[in-house]
Amino acid sequence: MFGIFAVSTASIFIKFAQQEAASIVIAAYRLGLSTLVLAPIVWFRFRPQLAALSKKELRLGLLSGVFLAVHFASWITSLEYTSVASSVVLVTTTPLWVAMASPFFLKESITKYVLWGMALALIGTFVVGLSDVCVLEQGLRCPPLSEFVQGEAFLGDVLALIGAWAAAGYVLIGRSLRVRLSLVPYIFIVYGMSSLVLIPLALLGGSPMVGFSSPTYLWLVLLALIPQLIGHSTINWALGVLPAAYVAVSLLGEPIGSSVLAYFIFGEAPGVIKGFGAILILGGILVSSQAKIPQKPEIDL
Repeated sequence: MFGIFAVSTASIFIKFAQQEAASIVIAAYRLGLSTLVLAPIVWFRFRPQLAALSKKELRLGLLSGVFLAVHFASWITSLEYTSVASSVVLVTTTPLWVAMASPFFLKESITKYVLWGMALALIGTFVVGLSDVCVLEQGLRCPPLSEFVQGEAFLGDVLALIGAWAAAGYVLIGRSLRVRLSLVPYIFIVYGMSSLVLIPLALLGGSPMVGFSSPTYLWLVLLALIPQLIGHSTINWALGVLPAAYVAVSLLGEPIGSSVLAYFIFGEAPGVIKGFGAILILGGILVSSQAKIPQKPEIDL
């Protein structure tokens, strides 16, 4: 839960930073600064482990970094085209894709606890997404479905779905490598590769990379330190001891943490619908936590 809370701060820092910086630039700073912080630690303490990596392990680590970069780039960009509700509903289908792929790539069976927990959490996520556009006025009233698939919104929905697929690849590879590779060398490879993908994308996009005010730089630094180095690194630690599907389901707790923070910082009070969705998500995480832990999965590449 500590890692989920740390990850939940990302939306708050991003909201502040977006007043001056483009979304892709924010993502590049997030991974680039995280890599710079890790670099001296890896150089002085973990060089032997990096040197001992097999070609297969290195390929998988680099591929995980590419998946993470695609996740951030596509999901953040999707918010420029589609509604927050549509984007969140689609990008948080990650556990579904992880559960479908785990038996094939990791040889991890999906227990009934994970299946029931996933169902509850995904329903809860859908309810939270609907809460942004639906209201309780003499019953539940929502806009027609056609409004979510018109024009640019459809492109945004596709980008959000790509973000979910990329996140699933990131989680699956992390589960395979973390049982054999220490946390710090692994996240250094992944975050480093991700930054090498995102920084050129930001430059090609033509958005300014420097010249921001001091507060914006502060938000970018905090984004790298808290949700990335603490939050994502805690998640990557969990992948060394917990099933990939369970870790993916637990990520659905992020919208709850973000909503709590948004209430205290921006005064955005969650409504009844969102509160009900949050209860379903927490219930799904609790049910999934009853799953047994399989041993040392491995991806062939």
